[in-house]
This record gives sequence, C-alpha cells and structure tokens, in this order.
Amino acid sequence: MSGTANGTRPARAAASAGPVPAPAAGDAGTSGTGPGAVPGAPVTAGAAGTADTGLAQAAEKVRILAAEHAADADADRAMRREVVDALREAGFARHFVASRWGGAEGSFAELTSAVMTAGEGCAATAWCASLSAYSARFAAHLPEEGHHALWGDSPDTVVATALMPVGRARRADDGWHLTGQWAYVSGIDFADWALVCAVVPGAGEGPPQLRFFALPRGTYTVRETWDSVGMRATGSHTVVVDDVRVPDHLSFDRADMLSGRNATSGLPAHNVPFQAVGGLTFIAPVVGAATGALTAATGTLTGRKRSQTGELKLVRASGRIDAARHLVLENAGVLDGRLFTPEHMARNERNATFAAELLQEAVGLLVGAAGTGGLGEGQALQRFWRDVTSATSHVALQYDTAARKNYSAVLLGPED
Repeated sequence: MSGTANGTRPARAAASAGPVPAPAAGDAGTSGTGPGAVPGAPVTAGAAGTADTGLAQAAEKVRILAAEHAADADADRAMRREVVDALREAGFARHFVASRWGGAEGSFAELTSAVMTAGEGCAATAWCASLSAYSARFAAHLPEEGHHALWGDSPDTVVATALMPVGRARRADDGWHLTGQWAYVSGIDFADWALVCAVVPGAGEGPPQLRFFALPRGTYTVRETWDSVGMRATGSHTVVVDDVRVPDHLSFDRADMLSGRNATSGLPAHNVPFQAVGGLTFIAPVVGAATGALTAATGTLTGRKRSQTGELKLVRASGRIDAARHLVLENAGVLDGRLFTPEHMARNERNATFAAELLQEAVGLLVGAAGTGGLGEGQALQRFWRDVTSATSHVALQYDTAARKNYSAVLLGPED
C-alpha cells in the first residue's frame, strides 16, 4: 500500500492535559551497547514513576473479564472487543506516557504486577497489555511533533511494535519512503499505530543505519499469518508497508532506544537502556499465566482422591512460580531504581531467561499433577500450558541469545 504517514488519526476524546511545556532534553553523549559497556543513559534524579496510578487495581477487573472470554479468544485467535476496551480503559497504553499528554508516568514495578495479574486470566491479554505499555515507551523517542501526533488527542493510543529491522527506507526531500514486511506484530489487530524498524543508507560512505518509523493505521495493511499453538489471541500478524512516506517527526534512530538516551523526554522511564529491560516485557505475562495454571490445576484436583505424587508436583510447581515472580519483580526494581551497571543489566537478562525456564518446568509439573482431566479442550490448564510453551520460545527469553554472553562476562570477565 502506498501512502503517507502524516500523523492523521481518528478523532478521540481530548486528553485532560494542560499546556504543553518544552520537553526536557535528554543528555547528549555517546551510547555504549556492546557487552560490558555502560550504556549512556542519563541518571535522572528520583526513581521512575513511584506514585500509584491505579493500574494494579484496574488489572484485577481485566483479569476477571479476560478469563471469562479466554476460551473464545483462543478459539477465534483474536481478543474480544470488550477485553481490548478494558485494557485501554485500565491504562496499560498510557502507563509510560508523559503526564502532559494525560499519561500516567507509571513505574516498572506497578506495570509488572498489573501484567502478572492480567495473565492469571488470559496470557494473550497480558502479553498485549505489556506490549502496549512498552511500545509507548519506545515511541517516546520520537521528536516532539511525533509525540503530539501520537498522544495529542488521547494518552490511550495503542502502539504495536516490530523490533526486527527487516524493512528498508530511503531518504527523500519529504522525509522517508518505507517498504517492508514485519512478522509477529502482537496486538496489531487493534493498534492505532505501528512502530517498525528498517535499514536506511548510512551517511556518505558509512555503513547502513537502523531507524524506527511510526505509522498510523491506514498506511499499512495487516496480513493474517499468526497460527501458533499457543498465545493464539495475541493476533501477532504481519505488517505490510509499500512505499509509504514517513515524515521526519515520525522516525528516530534505533541507537537512541538501545542506549536509553532520549533527546525529547527527560522522564526516567523514557531514559532506560534496552538491555536493562531485557525480557521483562515478555516474562511478566508468563508469570501470570503460570499462576493461572496453578489455580486451574488446583481446581482440577480439588475433590479428587489425593496422591502423594500429585501433591508433590503441586508443591514443586508453586515454588518455581514464586521464585520466578521474585526474580521478575527484582528486575522491575532495578529499572525503577536506575541501577544500570553492566552487572545489574546482565543479571536482569539472566533473571528473565531463568524465570522462563522455571515457569516451563512449573506448568509441566502442573499438567502432570492434573493428568488427563486437565487436558480437555474446555480446561483452562491446557490453554495455559500451550500459552506458556509458546511465550517462553521468544528470543528474549533464551539463554543463548539473551543472557549467556553478558552474564558470563560478569562472572568470568571479558573474553581475551
């Protein structure tokens, strides 16, 4: 589809934000994103978003509604409209949006707890909730005019992100011309904007560079390609863009996102190195799903004749789930406390991957404890089992790709 990404979007209720002040500029400097480097994220005074925004309480309502519709969403491979509306109303999309746009400026800890809660009802719902929050955090790297395009009408704009740089863009007098196809874009069915990454020509004789581009709905098409055994309702389809013009205010350098240096916003949550976040975006929904699986397995076993084998598996699974929860909440605390040393960031990566391993084991134990009775089509346990298996296959939750190199360097020192 050819067209123009000029920031025009459907009218929404205006946000109750006051006059827009000049943005607080991020600290300009070099960014270090390699193993052992200290990424140049400015350390802003104060922890990120320590005030309670009410998201945790709203997430409980989402959990109940999502659980009610989870089976149908799984069968239809799409979230129900009432659940999508509940996510927006709860405040996931606005959680990291600046208060001057009506956003919550929330903390990582509160978001993580809220995502876990939602995941107890439906893993796919929690996955999309988490990504809608973190996608807004990525989009905060856009120039000031880009902020206005996304959040000028409402802080609840839903952005779906494709992190892999598989598209291509070329410079033109009127901005950029973008073409590409991005697979596995969760939540794209109901997103207002897509944020995609592409390769662009380098300056002069320099190597190619990577940039993100924000596209309002209507400038891209969605090809239905998501057909996974688990996390079906995420609707992680393919975004297709054909020679769409993107103005400069809807683009930013990928290096800024990786380093955590934001030239537009000085908010602490907008100035966090990508490595520090690690797999938190993806592991928090899995903690919730495993907790939901524990509840489902307990329900299946209640009233049946007890066996030592079943009881042992329940106990072992519950310990793994609790351990994973503590590790994941520790990661959120590192982000809110702005502890961006190589050791802290590498530990965050290790924690996320180890938590994924623990949760896989836990859900396997629960399926074994419940037996055939927990694997029927109408049983929530088998859905949680499929969802956890699918979610933990994400590249951000694998030891080899997400944790081995950096944390081994912490333990052993850099390679010779």
